[in-house]
Amino acid sequence: MPQETEKRIQLVANEGDRRVDVTIDGELFTSYQYPQNIKKPVLYPLVTPNGTKITRKFPLEPSTGERVDHPHHVGVWFNYGDVNGLDFWNNSDSIKVEQRDKYGTILHKSIDAVEDGDEQGSLKVSMDWQAPDGTVLLKENTTFVFRGKDSVYCIDRITTLTAQNEDVLFKDNKEGMLGIRVTRALELPSDEPVVFTDANGNPTPVAVLNNEGVNGNYVSAEGVEGLDTWGKRSKWVDLYSNIGEEKIALAIMDHKENVGYPTYWHSRGYGLFAANPLGQEVFSNGKEKLNFELKKGESTTFKHRIVVANGDVSASDLNTIYDDFVK
Repeated sequence: MPQETEKRIQLVANEGDRRVDVTIDGELFTSYQYPQNIKKPVLYPLVTPNGTKITRKFPLEPSTGERVDHPHHVGVWFNYGDVNGLDFWNNSDSIKVEQRDKYGTILHKSIDAVEDGDEQGSLKVSMDWQAPDGTVLLKENTTFVFRGKDSVYCIDRITTLTAQNEDVLFKDNKEGMLGIRVTRALELPSDEPVVFTDANGNPTPVAVLNNEGVNGNYVSAEGVEGLDTWGKRSKWVDLYSNIGEEKIALAIMDHKENVGYPTYWHSRGYGLFAANPLGQEVFSNGKEKLNFELKKGESTTFKHRIVVANGDVSASDLNTIYDDFVK
């Protein structure tokens, strides 16, 4: 019998290490990870087609020259700041024990399907959005689709949330929903010492850092740039930078079928890059409000595409990728 050639895109599950590695042409692209010490499963790291890691290492790996703020910003994640009064977004091992009854945790439950391929590979997983008393508020069923050719790789995350034992209210909150925390070189240059407060008023000081090699910039589908993308709606936003000679583009795309489309952007200069379709009040200065609710047994699905590319990626290129995503 002829020997079957290995697929270009491969997924290797290692339940002992609580991870599934995704490789393209033999090189790591990302890993689905669900360690015990973070409060939701994540994709970590994100690696460019040239082999450069673009996600912040803290708190999963030792690192130098990175900010150590917001320990809940890990890799690529999906959660929300107010679900039936519980904060899933800000939860981490850093929360004081006496405060933990205010926070929710997303628990990995099962790997349901793994498929290799030449054009694409896929991973299906199940998770529980759990209250501190063990009550499951939401069942999450997520399919990740991984593609990669030449200098453009992408991940589609298709997430269905189903309310379990009670009605579930996503109260309008700025902390959401699909987030990526990037490495220092993709941040926007800043020389100001700042303190960010999270949804519960906890101050998070961010020290002044050396801006050498820090040259990220955001641009939206409408051509809005930099920090002006924060609090604006758009179907996609691109964060571009370079590390040495390597040009890098990292884009998040919102699907037109998602609740709250086109999403608001929670795009911070210090490396938080997030799409938040459900938190509208803060971003619109109070002109809009969305308290999205699922009745017991109801579901909603969110579809997003994350693009990781090398080289010059134009708005026209991104619109082509976007059109392919939504068709």
